[in-house]
Amino acid sequence: MSISGLSQVTDSLFLSNAAAASKAALLRSHHITCVINLSLECKACVIPDVVYLHFPVADLPATPLYDYFEAISHKIHEVEAAGGRTLVHCAAGVSRSPTLCLAYLMKYRGLALLAAHAHLKRLRPIIRPNIGFWRQLIAYELHLFGKNTVRIIESPIGPIPDIYEAETKNMVPF
Repeated sequence: MSISGLSQVTDSLFLSNAAAASKAALLRSHHITCVINLSLECKACVIPDVVYLHFPVADLPATPLYDYFEAISHKIHEVEAAGGRTLVHCAAGVSRSPTLCLAYLMKYRGLALLAAHAHLKRLRPIIRPNIGFWRQLIAYELHLFGKNTVRIIESPIGPIPDIYEAETKNMVPF
């Protein structure tokens, strides 16, 4: 597990923030062959022999990340099939890039959203997709599996995925 550096999600998939993604030595030491940048804020740090894909998306609930789930998951799968490794990052590695990693884990690893989240959270405890991304992940899970393991509920702080319910029970609204 690594909060500031790379978090290894599978044998061929890594998740990080932009700072870690810009360190050539770190990418080389983990044999990263493809970097997927999901941010508006971060410019690509081009390293020879590394394929860079940039999807300039905002970390806003209305951002349609769902539109990228299939293409990015397929690219990660394609890189793995060719013997490569992919790093997915956004600015902090908290919302956008974890959302795409969750979509990949559902699509290509067959994990339900609840299981995918538990796996990713164990590896990178700071993940916290925004509520709009959660809604899109829930819709994607329904599309893939015909059922949902996570739902949106109302809480004292507004709508949240039910897996966060335990975290908010002790919070006092202002």
